Amino acid sequence: RTSSSCRHHGYHAGAPHFANPPTVIVMVGLPARGKTYISKKLTRYLNWIGMPTKVFNVGEYRREAVKNYSSYDFFKPDNECAVKIRQQCALAALRDVKSYLKDEGGQVAVSSPSCIFFIESVCDDPSVIASNIMEVKVSCPDYRDCNKTDAMLDFQKRIECYKTSYQPLDPDQHDRDLSFIKVIDVGRRYLVNRIQDHIQSKIVYYLMNIHVQPRTIYLCRHGESTDNLEGRLGGDAGLSPRGQQFSVALAQFMKEQQLKDLKVWTSQLCGAIQTAEHLGGAYEQWKVLNELDAGLCEEMTYDEVKEKFPEEFALRDEDKYYYRYPAGESYQDLVQRVEPVIMELERQENVLVICHQAVMRCLLAYFLDKSAEEMPYLKCPLHTVLKLTPVAYGCKVESIYLNVEAVNTHRDRPEVRCG
Repeated sequence: RTSSSCRHHGYHAGAPHFANPPTVIVMVGLPARGKTYISKKLTRYLNWIGMPTKVFNVGEYRREAVKNYSSYDFFKPDNECAVKIRQQCALAALRDVKSYLKDEGGQVAVSSPSCIFFIESVCDDPSVIASNIMEVKVSCPDYRDCNKTDAMLDFQKRIECYKTSYQPLDPDQHDRDLSFIKVIDVGRRYLVNRIQDHIQSKIVYYLMNIHVQPRTIYLCRHGESTDNLEGRLGGDAGLSPRGQQFSVALAQFMKEQQLKDLKVWTSQLCGAIQTAEHLGGAYEQWKVLNELDAGLCEEMTYDEVKEKFPEEFALRDEDKYYYRYPAGESYQDLVQRVEPVIMELERQENVLVICHQAVMRCLLAYFLDKSAEEMPYLKCPLHTVLKLTPVAYGCKVESIYLNVEAVNTHRDRPEVRCG
C-alpha cells in the first residue's frame, strides 16, 4: 500500500519556469506510521514555496471502490478478490498522477529513478503507533459506525495483514540505487540514500526539521505605528500611544498563557522591537521578518502611489502575489525570504513572532494551507494575536483581539471590472 504525493513545476504567468522534470514522491510504510501526516505536511510546504503539489492517496481510491468496509479480512494477502481491487486502485491512482502532470504541462517520467523519490516512515514504538491509531485511524470513514475499541482492534489486525508482505527499503542491497529517505521513529533518526536534485534535497531538509511534539505558535503584528495612522506603506516608524498600550496588553496576555521556554522573535524594525519591550525577557531579532519592501513606494499612502505610479498601482491590483514594487519586493519574493523562519518554527516548540502585515500573511498562508492568490488578502488586523496549534493533519487557529483599538490597514481585493 502506498500513498503517492506528486509535484511538478507550474508554468502560469509570473511563476518561475523550471527545467528539471516532475518528481513523483512515493510514501511507503506500514499503516499508522504517519504517511498521511508527512504527505499532507510536505505538500503544504511545497505548494507554499511555489511548487504545485497534489496528494494521491490510494486508501481514498479503495474507499471509493469499496463503499462498505467490513473488516481487516479485506487486507489479508490471500484474499484474491480484495488484492485485485487494491491493485486496480493503485493503477487508478497512477493514471491520475500521470494526468495531473500532463494536464499541467509537465514531463511524465515516472519510470525514471531520477524522477521518483521514496519516503519511508518506520516506527516500532507501540505507544506512538497506538496514539496514531487512536487519534486518526479510528475516526476515518472505514470506522464510521464502530466503537473505538472495536476500531482499534480491527486496525491492529489490519497492520498484521500488511506485515506478512511488507518489505522495507534496503539501502545495502536491492534498493541501493533508489533515491529515498527513511524517517525512523518519528524523526529520531534518518537514513538518506542517493539524493539526485534540488527538490529532493529540499524535501530531505524539510523532513529533518519537522517534529510532532505539542506546541503553540503565536503570530501578531507590531502595535499600531504612527505610519499606520497615516496609512503609509513600509517605513520604520515607532508606536503610536495605542500601539504602546498593545505592547503592555500583549505582555499580560503572554504571561497568562503560562508557557514554558517561550521564544520571542521580532523583525529589526522599530515598531516590532518596541512591541516586544514589555515582555520582560530576551527576544531575537530577524532581519528576514522585516516588512515587504515597497521600494520607490516606501512611506507613501495608497492614494499617493495611485497618483504618482498609476500603472504600477493597476498592475499590483491585477496580480498582488507576483507584483514587485519598483526597486522593491513581491509577495513571491517575501515567501523565499521568510522560508528560513518557517523551517526554524518547525524545529521549535512555543514561539511568539512579532512581525508585519505582509510577513504575517506569508507565515499564516503556510500554516493554514492558503494559495498564492489568497495570501495577499488574508486578514491580519492590528492588536490581534493569532494562536496556532498544530492538530492531526492541519492547524487550529484562534484569533484573540487584545481590546486595544487600532486603525484598520486591510485593503480588500479589488473588484474585477469587465468591458
